[in-house]
Parts: sequence; C-alpha cells; structure tokens
Amino acid sequence: MTETTTAPAAPGTPAATEVDVRIEDDATPLVRLIGRTLRDSARAGHALPVLRRPAGTVAIRSHDTPQAATITFGDGVSVSSEVLAEPDATITVDLNARFAPVAAPSGDAELAADALLALSPPVPNWQTAAAHFWSAARSVPGIPDVLIAVAEGPDGLEQLVLGEGATHYLIAGAPEALAGVFSGTDDLLAVLSTGALGIQGTMSQLSVMVGASWKVRFDV
Repeated sequence: MTETTTAPAAPGTPAATEVDVRIEDDATPLVRLIGRTLRDSARAGHALPVLRRPAGTVAIRSHDTPQAATITFGDGVSVSSEVLAEPDATITVDLNARFAPVAAPSGDAELAADALLALSPPVPNWQTAAAHFWSAARSVPGIPDVLIAVAEGPDGLEQLVLGEGATHYLIAGAPEALAGVFSGTDDLLAVLSTGALGIQGTMSQLSVMVGASWKVRFDV
C-alpha cells in the first residue's frame, strides 16, 4: 500500500491548492527525501502549478551513489524507486547540495526545470526549524534532555533553548546552516564535515542527534 500525505495549503492560500504527495511502501531513503521535500514545497505554497501538473515523469539520479527515483506528476504527485526506461526528463543531482544538478538534464528541459523548482522549497527560519526538529527528535531513544542552538549572525549571538533536564547538547553556526539542518534540508554529518557548524556533546549524543536529523530529513 502506498504511503500518502496530503500537504495542506500554506496560510493564506485557498484549500484548492492542497497537493496529494504519495510515496511507495518501504520507500528508499531517496524516495523519502524527495517526498518530504515536495511536501515542504506544498505546505509553503511553493511551486504549486508544478505540483499540480497534469502529467510528466522525472527520473532523479544521485551523482555519486546508485540511488535513483522517479517523480510522477498527475492526479497529485507520486514518488517511487522504480526508474522508467524512458522518463520524460532525467536529472543527475548532488543530494548533499539540495538537489543541485551536476550536469544538464536530459529530455524535456522545461519539465526538468519545473521539477528542480519543486525540489527547492523555502527553508524556514532557524528558530522555527529548530522547534520542528525538537518536536520530532523527542521520540528518539537517548536524545538529550535539552537542545541549545546558538546562531552566530551579523548582529552577534542568539540562543534558543529547547527542553529541560540534566543532559544538554549544543549546536552553533550561522542561521542559514542551522535552518538547513534542523529543517532536514541538509544532512547533519555533511554540514559538520564542512565546518559550518560547531557542536558540544558526547560521541554517543552525536550518534543520537544524527539519528534525529535523519528522522526529520527522511520523514520517518
């Protein structure tokens, strides 16, 4: 049975703009990532004409792994791990760079551009993203009692404390980096490897936080 989520319209948009985003059972990480990203677009009221296209198939391929998936537009949007022999468009992307294409798409160029637009929802501000992350992370076994997020912006430091208790975990960085990780837009380990974020906590806590970030990123 297919897993279905109806993304509600963004505030201020009519109910008719709701979009049905479906993913297959036992979906692969890439299918889940694409599905979550498209739902984020729908909730934000982003690229709605694209999400409501009457037809079109787009193959999404990872540039450095064997991962691939197909987005099918029409009667909502569905995402599956099966890649058609001849999709209408094919895009090879960097999954750690927000679906950035690494080469010119093949096939229908307009459809490919539409798909990339739908896969680039606006990232919420870091405080909103952190609150969403913490709500999802609380169910992860071993999660610290308190998450401290510190944004290092042009106007100095701003801190957000979520939760209460004895164990703490701190993540610090630019607002954009925090927002990307907390929203699931960016992979925590990939961002840490660039030095864009600083952390304070134990190795076991890092393992748990990575699991929590994947829970948000892959909507599981």
